[in-house]
Amino acid sequence: MASPDSIEPVRPKAQTRPSLAALFVGFLIIGAMSFGGGLAGWIRREVVQKRAWLDDQQFISGFALCNIVPGATNVNLAVFIGTQLRGGPGALATLAGMMLLPLLIVLVAGMLYLATRGMPGGGWLGAALAGAGAAAIGLNLATGIRLARRNIRRVAPALIAAAITVGIGILRVPLFAALLVMIPLSLLISWAGYRR
Repeated sequence: MASPDSIEPVRPKAQTRPSLAALFVGFLIIGAMSFGGGLAGWIRREVVQKRAWLDDQQFISGFALCNIVPGATNVNLAVFIGTQLRGGPGALATLAGMMLLPLLIVLVAGMLYLATRGMPGGGWLGAALAGAGAAAIGLNLATGIRLARRNIRRVAPALIAAAITVGIGILRVPLFAALLVMIPLSLLISWAGYRR
């Protein structure tokens, strides 16, 4: 019987080093396919499952790091992956690929808006954007209510959530000031509740 020291460790399959064009196209596909969230899932599918540029451990480590550093997590993740695979040029390729289509869509929508806003009956794009904004607010409210119903079971947390909503949403208290007061208060109330 062989000792554990004599057993050859299983080495992961050698990862391919993608070209800059492959990085750009891969992240162009990711940027084109994900609207409204879920981008990390698309990135993992493309980078780990489909193309095997990284393994799960590398992806998870990078994703954790990208959540810690300032900035948009998915943009950070694209830069991290590009840097890991091809250094600085890889970071530029992944960033450009991921941002190109969303940037073009926003620029075209902005140009259409500016071109039609002064025309009689041409405010259709402004009305469409206002409707989209109202729909987004409604979706956020519905998500907040659904999460609150499932997770807030006592009166004190409900009052804290209501106070933050009123303070920030209605009274226009700056977010930092509201959190500076409400986080310690929430922790104190939770601590007192657990001591009982």
